Amino acid sequence: MSASPWFLYIIKMANNALYTGITTDLARRFAEHSAQSSKTAKALRGKAPLKLVYSCKLEGHSCALKAELWVKKQSKANKLKLISQAISMPFEHEYLAPRPTENS
Repeated sequence: MSASPWFLYIIKMANNALYTGITTDLARRFAEHSAQSSKTAKALRGKAPLKLVYSCKLEGHSCALKAELWVKKQSKANKLKLISQAISMPFEHEYLAPRPTENS
């Protein structure tokens, strides 16, 4: 029995800072962040416009949590390399090219 897919994503804020998170519904979660509402992560409030710059699909919540922790421990330089695909995460994942958004 396969675990349900989870998504790891990286958002670039207007100030060029990067935010990493995980979710089961990437489109919904990005819309919540972009809405700048109570469902927006506190770190992203007031930092619009937001741009989804990286996303990948992972098998299950546990793997997604481990991948998120790994990314958050990386330097900004390494995160930018991950975004540009110069390096890859040491986790089984499927890269998803970021789709253009209204805030791109």
